[in-house]
Amino acid sequence: MGSAAPPAQIPTSFGHELRACLRCRLVKTYDQFRDSGCENCAFFKMDEDHERIVECTTPNFNGIISVMDPSRSWAARWLRIGKFVPGVYTLAVSEALPEDLQNLCEDERVQYVPPKRV
Repeated sequence: MGSAAPPAQIPTSFGHELRACLRCRLVKTYDQFRDSGCENCAFFKMDEDHERIVECTTPNFNGIISVMDPSRSWAARWLRIGKFVPGVYTLAVSEALPEDLQNLCEDERVQYVPPKRV
């Protein structure tokens, strides 16, 4: 067995201060994103640029799932989070990542899948 990725921070509160990353859907509090950024999207540098937190995350999301072993979880694979670190994720976000940050994903050669329009 290979070494597992260290898990993301677990939200310290489950109130209105929760936010979800618009790219990977990781859920943490604003303060946690400010302190350590997004464990899956370090290239956004949210821990260095606090305005980036508002651009890269949203408080508008549906449902939460905790994933302990993403590579072995059928639910994580179905939600397309099977290659991310263990942590708490949202089932869906309703906002798209701003175009300049979509371009940054492209430059970093990381996949971004925009939310489905319903």
